Amino acid sequence: MAAPLRTPKESWIEEGLRALGVGGPDALRIETLAATLGVTKGGFYGHFDNRQVFLDELLDTWERLFTDAIIEQVSAQSGDPRNKLRQLFDIAVSVDDLVMIELALREWARRETSVGARLRRVDNDRMDLMRSLFREFCPSEDIVEARAFLAFSLFIANRQISADHGPRTRAQTIALAIEELLT
Repeated sequence: MAAPLRTPKESWIEEGLRALGVGGPDALRIETLAATLGVTKGGFYGHFDNRQVFLDELLDTWERLFTDAIIEQVSAQSGDPRNKLRQLFDIAVSVDDLVMIELALREWARRETSVGARLRRVDNDRMDLMRSLFREFCPSEDIVEARAFLAFSLFIANRQISADHGPRTRAQTIALAIEELLT
């Protein structure tokens, strides 16, 4: 008799990230995740000793996929720092789930200090990458810091702003903002 199939650990993490983006940190309940995956809670405990271990692995995966891998991808490129920044911005605005997960993580970080500490470290890594790229063509550290901060703010706040942009679409306005940052 064949062993029963188990829901892969990655499925729990993927569903956790999706649930976080949709419902915030309160959506990270084992029973809810199991129901969405169509399995029992027992499968969860086959992969994770407890909920905190799951949450830590979820945050590790978020950091690896949405920070470390992106930094590696952009840093591995040769050539013009403006093109590297364009690629970084393209990645940041192209993944809708990423923004929702980011916003949910920021809400979670306000409630839980360990998540806040991790988010600060990740944000610093992201800002350091942008600083290093802006530094290659900006005339002063003040301008480097301002542009890196504005670029990061654009990524985080974009979904929170509901203003119209006259005859331009949101995508056109973002493209204009990015080009302004890169001049």
